[in-house]
Amino acid sequence: MAVRTRDVMLRQAARLFAAQGFRGTSVEDIGAACGVSGPAVYKHFSGKDDILARLLVDISEQLLEGGRERAAHEDPALALEQLVHFHTDFALGEPDLIRVQDRDLPSLNERDRARVRRLQRSYVEQWTEVLRRLDPSLELETARLRAHAVFGLLNSTPHSARGREEARRQLSAMALRALTT
Repeated sequence: MAVRTRDVMLRQAARLFAAQGFRGTSVEDIGAACGVSGPAVYKHFSGKDDILARLLVDISEQLLEGGRERAAHEDPALALEQLVHFHTDFALGEPDLIRVQDRDLPSLNERDRARVRRLQRSYVEQWTEVLRRLDPSLELETARLRAHAVFGLLNSTPHSARGREEARRQLSAMALRALTT
């Protein structure tokens, strides 16, 4: 039961942080969104900073692990396609976390912010390696630039995308063209 309550609190915190910002959201707001008192949140988290860290570290770890699984495919074209679909599904499924990451990463303490950045760099390197396996003549910095550009495309669109399947199809096609052109 405690794990489920914790997950609900994280989901509600992501929603509130996305809508109001980290600084504009109180522990009491998070508790109220979960149907508990603000102090009840402290049974699961040491405070609002801990909640933000859990959100951003956890999603960064999930992206890295999911990327690792997909990048491991021996055919680099299929690995790239799987990476694109994986990240597209993330972007369409977690727009609140993307907003929180974009706006509130600087609110993390230095240790957690460095951890998130390390995880993110590793995720980018997975994409970079797949791109260079697909085209060995591709310069390392060009591969990184392409990966970052595609993250920008995929991560910005879900805020306005309508119709998940059509958005997934369009975004995946655009991302693959951008990465391989």
